[in-house]
Amino acid sequence: MGSLDIAKVRAAFPSLRTGYIYADNAGGSQTAQQVIDNITHYLGNTNVQLGASYSVGVQSTQRVTDGSVAASLLFNAASVDEVGYGPSSTMVFENMARALDDDVHPGDEFIITGEHEANNGPWKRLAQRRGAIVKYWRTVAVDEGNLYSFTYKTEDLVSLVSPKTRIVAITACSNILGSIYPIQDIVRALRQRATQVGARKVEVAVDCVAYAPHRRIDVREWDIDYCVFALYKMYGAHNAAFYIRVTALQSSLKSIVHDFLAVNSSQKIQLGGPGYELVHGASGVVSYLLSLTPENNLDATFTAIAQHEQSLLRPLLAFLTDKQQYDRGVRLVGTSTIDLSRVPTVSFVVTGRRTMKSKDIVAEFDKERNIGIRYGHFYAYGLVVNAAPKLDPDDGVVRISLVHYNTVEEVERIVGVLRRVCA
Repeated sequence: MGSLDIAKVRAAFPSLRTGYIYADNAGGSQTAQQVIDNITHYLGNTNVQLGASYSVGVQSTQRVTDGSVAASLLFNAASVDEVGYGPSSTMVFENMARALDDDVHPGDEFIITGEHEANNGPWKRLAQRRGAIVKYWRTVAVDEGNLYSFTYKTEDLVSLVSPKTRIVAITACSNILGSIYPIQDIVRALRQRATQVGARKVEVAVDCVAYAPHRRIDVREWDIDYCVFALYKMYGAHNAAFYIRVTALQSSLKSIVHDFLAVNSSQKIQLGGPGYELVHGASGVVSYLLSLTPENNLDATFTAIAQHEQSLLRPLLAFLTDKQQYDRGVRLVGTSTIDLSRVPTVSFVVTGRRTMKSKDIVAEFDKERNIGIRYGHFYAYGLVVNAAPKLDPDDGVVRISLVHYNTVEEVERIVGVLRRVCA
């Protein structure tokens, strides 16, 4: 398979021409020119209500349909009838949970993580409304030399499955730890356990917001029921795409739209759609991704992306984990593995006798005026607040999050600032 032509990649993003180093990509990526062109063309030429029979209305409807085709490709859904759009991942999960009100019963159990609140809060609120019980899949430490090196163990999740398990809400990639979780293996194990204990109905919701910019989603191979990712973290505009398995549409969800519309294959997008121009913009994301490798398919593109991102991880993790930095008190939050089991979202803290606040480290980067990183809990509040030794959730961690348009030279500049700040 082909490798990335980084010059070509960077030329596709107008904002990269300034030389600014965007290293807060887990909070939102830059927007590809093809997406900008699609949105501009839609607003300039076909900005009318959908479904009309006149010529511009037909064109408008077709362009929004193109957006649904794009989403089905990005999810690898069986049909465009299983996908739709919403204003944000948080709102989409909230509306999914509200549509499940009538299919959740007192005593049902939900299993959630400490990851991004988008895939936690809606289930906690649903549990409160319906008298369900919330269980937590917690992280465990994996390195005695660094207690902030933690991850999730599949066996710990499986042990939480009971005859009353109804919803399992997990993430494909942590937006703080950078770890990728083997969703297919996890889902297979939890479904086997659910069958063994006689669980009535178990549905799995996967947050792919931190995963989608780096790896190919495959909802069919994973055998999941609900999935969401954010286009604005995947080189598109500020909206989110969602997948709902057709069986869930038919048997689990109720309508939360106008009372004369039913939740079915033609109306599920009513979970809270964004502007039509943003939906059309999603087809620009697919066009951009397909352009990156000669094979012109998403599998080849994401393979090339993953390989390039390994080259970004190596110098950054090598610096943060070397003995001098360890003795200084630098601790990686997450594992230090440099392989395809993680993405270049890298978080750390500085502890010990010469501890530094995360916000003070970021402030030093801000003085550079040409590098953007951030600190905080990044809405994975439960993950940060339950860390041991304890972390201040208001200060959180320093996070450097890179994607395929970043370069090794940019990483070396980031390391140069870190070397000065942590001296």
